[in-house]
Amino acid sequence: MVEVTQDFMHELFKKRDAEVSSLKKDLRNLRRENIELRERLHTAQGDVIDHHSTKLKILDRLERIENRLDLREFAEAQARFEPHP
Repeated sequence: MVEVTQDFMHELFKKRDAEVSSLKKDLRNLRRENIELRERLHTAQGDVIDHHSTKLKILDRLERIENRLDLREFAEAQARFEPHP
């Protein structure tokens, strides 16, 4: 009877060890996936920052172009009222 109980306990421990090993493997996979997601998020965040920076540069250039066009329009309008030689 004691031997049957020991065999039974041994089998239970083997199953428990297999389950623990499986859980450890799953946990390692989850950690790896978490790291991969963090890396992707970091890359995406960098891309968003780059796009925002590019957008600001374009808006700045557009503003300077608009200012030059306004100055040119004022100069053309002023030229109409000045005497021509």
